[in-house]
Amino acid sequence: MTAFITGFFTSLTLILAIGAQNAFVLRTGLLGRHVFWVCLTCALSDAILISLGVAGFERATAAVPWIAPALTYGGALFLFTYGALRFRAAFAGTDAIDLSKAAPPTRLWASLTACLAITWLNPHVYLDTMVLLGAVSAQFIGQKPIFAAGAVLASFFFFFSLGFGARLARPLFQSAKAWRILEAVIGGIMWAIAAGLLLSA
Repeated sequence: MTAFITGFFTSLTLILAIGAQNAFVLRTGLLGRHVFWVCLTCALSDAILISLGVAGFERATAAVPWIAPALTYGGALFLFTYGALRFRAAFAGTDAIDLSKAAPPTRLWASLTACLAITWLNPHVYLDTMVLLGAVSAQFIGQKPIFAAGAVLASFFFFFSLGFGARLARPLFQSAKAWRILEAVIGGIMWAIAAGLLLSA
């Protein structure tokens, strides 16, 4: 039970930090577009990465040193581009700010592609799920699967709570100004993470 609880709360603490993935899920929840599938994609991606981390993936990355810089520069490029799109939406004031309007929804494949890119091209995700959780799990010899189960459950709990809980804030974002502010904040988060990746390279 100790291994499960430690895995759950360690994972939850790491995920709670505002980042590109969380901002994307929040925006998806506010728009009400493919929320279940986006949350499931994020949670399953975390489950895969957590399992690999607990199984000792850090040893594999040490053996293939080019993975880290490739993820860093590729992730920074994607986050910068996505952030620029959010800034453009914020300043353009498009119809997307009207959450009550029956606008054509973004295609499912487009939402999932963006979700997968934000998840798998972000080196911070690997640091949290694979390196840090992998290191913490090392103390639970013989109980690593239980630790991993707790960590995975935390991921599912967080993403589905964020995605479906976002609808509670929808009345606030019926305001064009509030929606533009959110878009600008998300753009800023994306650019800040991208800059941090490049500075740490």
